This record gives sequence, structure tokens and C-alpha cells, in this order.
Amino acid sequence: MDFIEKNVPLWKEFYSIKLNIMKAVTETSFQFPKQNSKYVGKVRDVYYIDDNYLVMFASDRISAFDVVLPKGIPYKGQILNQIAAKFLDQTADIIPNWKLSTPSPSATIGLLCEPFKVEMVIRGYLSGHAWREYASGKREICGVSLPDGLVKNQRLPEAIITPTTKANEGHDMDISRTEIIAQGIVSEEDYKQLEDYTQALYARGTELASKQGLILVDTKYEFGKRDGTIYLMDEIHTPDSSRYFYEEGYDELVKAGKDPKQLSKEFVREWLMNNGFSGQEGEEVPLMTDEIIQHISARYIELYEQILGEKFQPLDLSEEETEIKITEALTKLSKLI
Repeated sequence: MDFIEKNVPLWKEFYSIKLNIMKAVTETSFQFPKQNSKYVGKVRDVYYIDDNYLVMFASDRISAFDVVLPKGIPYKGQILNQIAAKFLDQTADIIPNWKLSTPSPSATIGLLCEPFKVEMVIRGYLSGHAWREYASGKREICGVSLPDGLVKNQRLPEAIITPTTKANEGHDMDISRTEIIAQGIVSEEDYKQLEDYTQALYARGTELASKQGLILVDTKYEFGKRDGTIYLMDEIHTPDSSRYFYEEGYDELVKAGKDPKQLSKEFVREWLMNNGFSGQEGEEVPLMTDEIIQHISARYIELYEQILGEKFQPLDLSEEETEIKITEALTKLSKLI
């Protein structure tokens, strides 16, 4: 079935948004008081303030297979930032997190932490990368053994943690608990705490997703330390860091060997692979037409509305307006902390 035709009702509804006002924000050039430096990641611009705070701006850039695609997706940054902000608030009783303020739809101000150099990936279902590894014949992923006879997208007996290295550039790599500790990437004591936090956060995320008729299939968390305390960092339970299935029809589709309807970035990866791109050297990203871009934006809006249970309200702020709002918030925080 054609990439666009998979979601015809949503696609038609999306045209109610005035497409002529849609503009992807793919770069920023803010200058904040006491700004030390700026880091441009795959999809976020991070501004370091006074060696104490950071401003994380969620751009509309999109990446897949660790490659930033040539065109941005309108409203993607707003969607990711707002979902993450809500879930950070809803998990603050489990672990302290870096978030201090969300002064604009696409920006969060938070505490500067020293990040652990691993990403904690947790999987409750055999999907995505884990399924591709399993289907290739592997029965051990990141040191976790899996039995024969599993099928694509089935629920695992228990959620498994499959960490990856946190690469500054290039691909993140699978790594096992044993290797992380043996190489001194994370101490055994800290890693045990990261595992406990990861399991607890995934349990909460699963509970919250179920209330909206969704299954949290897998997700990843990033952690850091500040003054000896472990903090949850970055985004949480967004479509860029997580995969969701709809609960309705899940069992029947898996039994029939079909893919459950899902909300995640996996459909972007599948579109790329179907068009000859999987991030390998020498491959070219397929043409991203306006229709494809608008459809991807619609899918992000769909996830926002499904997981938060509220209508997405797009907000188009100029860079100048955004900079003023963030600066005002930084000024208030500096007086309070």
C-alpha cells in the first residue's frame, strides 16, 4: 500500500491546517545572556548558559539511521518538546529530571548535567531494530538471550534492556551490561540504578499509554549526574525516542502475521528502506516531496493527539519572539536559583 494511502482519513483532515503557513525550523541562531557555547545535534540545538543551565531547542530536523534528512518536518519540534515536557512532569516522582521551564513550544530550559555515555533502551516487544537483528539469525542482543520461535511484534515475557553507546558522531552501537561495566563507561553501582530507573519509567509510560488506548512498545532514556545525583535528561516517551502500537486490533494482527498499526518514527525508516536507503555508505536519501513531508507532519500530530488526549495547537513564533521568551525565563530562573 502506498505510503500516503495508509492514513487517508488523517491525511484529508490534515489539509484543514493552512499549509501555506507551515515552515520547518531547521536552524537557530539565538544569543542569550551568559551563553557559553552552542551545540548542534541531529535534531536539537543546545545552548549552554553560565556553566549551569542549558536551553534545548527542538528543531524540525528529522533523522533516521543516524542521518539527518535533507528537509525538516513542520511542527515536529513543538510536538516532541511538548510531549517530553508533559511526561517529565508525570515521572518526576520516580526520578529527578533536568527540566526547569518550557518558555516556548519548542524549547526547554534545564539543569546542566554530566551525561552518562550510554542510552538505556528498553523493549517490551520484539520490533524495530531488535526484530531485524532477530530475523537475521541473532539470538543474543546486547548480552540478552532470546529463545527461538518468536514472531515479529510479539510481546516479550518481560521487558529487556538493550543499551547503546552514546555517539557524538555517527552510529550509536549496541553494547551489553557486562561491556559497559568492564570498560568503565558506567560504574556497576550507577548502572544498577540506571536499570532500576529504566524499568520504573517504562512501567509508568506503559500505564499512561494504555489509558490512551496505546502500547508503549519500546523506548530509550538518557541520564546524567549533577552534584552526585542521577537525573533523567533529554526527551521522554516521544515518537522520536519511542514506538507505540494501538491496543485495538493488536492481538489479531500479530496472530495473522501483520504489522500492528503504530505511532512512531518507524514508518519513516520503512519508507526510506523501501526506497533504497538504510544509512549505508553510498546510498542516497530518496526525494522528500512536499506531500511526503506534510504526511510525516500529520503523523506526528496524530501521535501528539493520541498520546496526550488533547488537540494539537500549532504555534508559529518568529525566532525573535522565541529568543525573547527564553531570555525572560532565564532571567527569572537566575534570580530563583
